[in-house]
Amino acid sequence: MTTHDPPGPTVVTGGAGAIGSVLVRAVLSEGAEVRVVDNLSGGRKEHLPSDPKLSLVVADLLDPPSFETALDGAETVWHLAANPDVRLGIETPRIDLDRGTVATFQLLEAVRRHDVRRVRFSSSSVVYGRPTTFPTPEDYGPLLPESQYGAAKLACEGLMSAYAHDYGITVHLFRFANIIGPSMTHGILFDLFEKLRQDPARLEVLGDGRQAKSYLRAEECVDGMRFAAARSSQPVNLFNLGSLDRISVREIAEKVVAAHGGRAQIEYTGGERGWVGDVPQQLLSVEKIGRLGWRPRLTSAQCVDRTIEELVDARRVRP
Repeated sequence: MTTHDPPGPTVVTGGAGAIGSVLVRAVLSEGAEVRVVDNLSGGRKEHLPSDPKLSLVVADLLDPPSFETALDGAETVWHLAANPDVRLGIETPRIDLDRGTVATFQLLEAVRRHDVRRVRFSSSSVVYGRPTTFPTPEDYGPLLPESQYGAAKLACEGLMSAYAHDYGITVHLFRFANIIGPSMTHGILFDLFEKLRQDPARLEVLGDGRQAKSYLRAEECVDGMRFAAARSSQPVNLFNLGSLDRISVREIAEKVVAAHGGRAQIEYTGGERGWVGDVPQQLLSVEKIGRLGWRPRLTSAQCVDRTIEELVDARRVRP
């Protein structure tokens, strides 16, 4: 399939992160120059390959002079940088305003000044709040997010739309399900592995275990984004990205315990959701991107199983 980015350098903000680094490798594989802008608060240099066409600018999007040179001559910006942890925004409310909304505004202003014509943004399913329609389509509304993270993502979508119409920039907005892979530094699998590392006999699980969501591998997420971006060219292009089904927290916890030898006792904290701002039920409609010809290859359970295997190997877990 054709997924080529337009000619010219490609900039990836948050390119050293779990999803960004997969995107960077995909773009490099087609021979393009890639410039990563990352403050390394969540990303890691070791996630990036060694490639003469890759450069890393360690910079903060809140400080435009620190990163603007990366936009010189660029054709496309993939904007993946953000606070990656929904729960952190509950504890520190301003972080999503700064790292999400304000940082995105600063980036868009730099994009406008440098005449970059295409911006692609990683949004999230949490902009839907707690929907009553499953699978949830892109035109569902009203959008009432229940976390600072979700509010910031929705605000960023609004900014992207405004800049598209005001300045002739083509934008793509991708609302993600739960994206997982071996390089993640947060999320349910990371948390459960950490808890069992600290106490192999007991696994505390937030909520009642009946929360159920869609999971998608990082490489499939990147494939879907690039597929849709190559086949849609409206001023504003919006797509959900997720798997076709969901898996419960209880099932995930049992899989993680089994991977550790099956001896740990699972204890649920109770309640329909794991924390304030958590969306307990999530399943996105991917019919829209499906009409372009893309569909996920793995089920949510298969995505979880593959990631558990990788984490077991990477952490040298011995059941």
